[in-house]
Amino acid sequence: MTTPITDNIQQIRQQLKPNVRLIAVSKTVSVEKIREAYGAGIRDFGENRLQEACAKQEELQDLEDISWHFIGHLQKNKAKLAVQKMDWIHSVDDLKLAQSLNRRANELDKRPKVCLQIKILPDPNKYGWSVEQLLETLPELEACDSLDIQGLMTILPLGLSEAKIFDAFVEVAKFKEQLNQTTQLNLKEVSMGMSGDYL
Repeated sequence: MTTPITDNIQQIRQQLKPNVRLIAVSKTVSVEKIREAYGAGIRDFGENRLQEACAKQEELQDLEDISWHFIGHLQKNKAKLAVQKMDWIHSVDDLKLAQSLNRRANELDKRPKVCLQIKILPDPNKYGWSVEQLLETLPELEACDSLDIQGLMTILPLGLSEAKIFDAFVEVAKFKEQLNQTTQLNLKEVSMGMSGDYL
């Protein structure tokens, strides 16, 4: 007998294209439910609080192929813990944070995968670079050689129509390709959207 979590995962997987990575946001979710999602084939889990993530990791050590994604706003004073405990950091939203993560990664002999958080649409309530700010900062970011810069991440303003959400996502994908053609970066990922943005 399947469970609601398993059923939901199966339904979503049937709709996804092969090149889409499904990250189950497990913040505030019990370890038991994470195990259930794991049993349904999920390997990527997103957390927005480091201490909660660390506690779950302790209880789930037997699931060796889990990939942990940090998806919340990250303060610089938590950079070391993030590098130690997370496989991915999706919310690198300014140069000082990138440099702090780079320094910690170098000290720990690690190379975490990261996404650069951008604001493709103006929003004073969101963290991240504007397109123009990111372009200005690129030389310093490219010098962060202990970070594996994998892609771009964006969180859109609330209340957008489906058409505007789609257009914004297209713009992020185009910007990723522009960066690949004009810089030394080799961006592979675009991390976009919340559950409510799912089209």
